[in-house]
Amino acid sequence: MGHRVGVIPQSSERGEREAWPVSAHEARRFIQSHVPGCTPVDAPPGDGDIYGRSDEPPVMVQPSLMEGTSFRAIRVADPRTVRGSSGFGGFLDGTQQIGIVSHMGGIPIVWGTVSAAVRVRVDRRLVAWQRRAPTVARRFYVPIRYVDAIPVELRHDGRVVDTGVPDAAGKFPSRHPAALMERAVQRIQQDRELLEQELAEEWCGSEEGVLYVDGSITANGSVAGSRRAVGIIKSHRRLYAEGDAFEVIVGLAAGERSSIFKVSPRTRQAVASWYLRVRNASGRDALFGLVRVEAADGEDITSRADEISRWVVAEGSPLALPDGRWDKMAYGIRDTEEFLRAIS
Repeated sequence: MGHRVGVIPQSSERGEREAWPVSAHEARRFIQSHVPGCTPVDAPPGDGDIYGRSDEPPVMVQPSLMEGTSFRAIRVADPRTVRGSSGFGGFLDGTQQIGIVSHMGGIPIVWGTVSAAVRVRVDRRLVAWQRRAPTVARRFYVPIRYVDAIPVELRHDGRVVDTGVPDAAGKFPSRHPAALMERAVQRIQQDRELLEQELAEEWCGSEEGVLYVDGSITANGSVAGSRRAVGIIKSHRRLYAEGDAFEVIVGLAAGERSSIFKVSPRTRQAVASWYLRVRNASGRDALFGLVRVEAADGEDITSRADEISRWVVAEGSPLALPDGRWDKMAYGIRDTEEFLRAIS
């Protein structure tokens, strides 16, 4: 796994907790005492959306078909009868909290908290995974090239992340506060994903059950190739629906899946994928109750897609209310998010 610098597990000693901020308020006071001349910012932390996001624009791409000769809808489950028939043994999710706690001459100093956990089903109840405690990491995200007053000792131990380094193309970020904030949000999202990947990889290497992963599994080769992890994607910025596939996907009824296609991100691992409607979308928008499922490819992927789809539909009960994403969210993921908010 490698050493996770700057990560403070929930089991840390009390002294370590007190030495490093555990809230935005404490982070604001901490940076004021270590960086003279910066200006405090009193704003509530959010998940990143309030600062703007750099997501790819909505696009539609042609699916690379893996099943049959034409893209079609396949009936796999009756949402009224599959309740309680899920085979998922655990649920993995992560959270993030992002806030500007200060600025130096207009340059934002960002405080980010990321966390991840696995909840397992025991006797129909969701409890903490005993093999691995949930992990919380709290860090400052600062473009050092524009804020050189950050003490050297904080720059080299992982507690301050330098967001002013050049990107893959060798380009440094602009001094524009929005551009710097976007860079910080990107890095915090990456840190959250790393925590989730570590937990997913450990599950796949130690457990027999199947893990329900909230999000894509393509970032980690061990996870993407394992039959013990399934990724569920709730957002559809990239829609694999060019051509005739579009009408099939938006026309899926509850309990129907699409044909299986291959997802091959440029810098990630290839997986088998398909769309699944978990709730009736009558009178709703075209993407209501629609998720995209990712799983490891294999000779039996068609039968596994049917089985996994039934599990995902079954996880729609009980409802994940009052979350606004209840139409696509499994209750197990809702439970994990609430657990993480309580400890973060």
